[in-house]
Amino acid sequence: QVQLVESGGGLVQAGGSLRLSCAASINIFRIYSMGWYGQVPGKERELVASIISGVSAVYADSVKGRFTISRDTPKNTVYLRVGSLKPEDTTVYYCSITTGRSSPRTWGQGTQVTVSS
Repeated sequence: QVQLVESGGGLVQAGGSLRLSCAASINIFRIYSMGWYGQVPGKERELVASIISGVSAVYADSVKGRFTISRDTPKNTVYLRVGSLKPEDTTVYYCSITTGRSSPRTWGQGTQVTVSS
């Protein structure tokens, strides 16, 4: 059973930044995709950013230029630096991985980011 442990969320003023971390319990080289999703109440989770095969990064249009996804291979960890934050970035951010193109997705417990205006 793969486990993902997230950290780094919190309350921040608009324009500020945070770094979210997600540590996986398996070797990062076994992971096909590793990414972050956001979910506000009443809506489905939406992709924020993802790394595919450790190489290709994908971002939602709303965060391009403000968020950066990266990974630390020895630590089996993926990071999401969230910068130039806006109140509309307020959401629970969930880390998620897949181990193959068609494999089921594993989710972390989520970390709340709240941006005050």
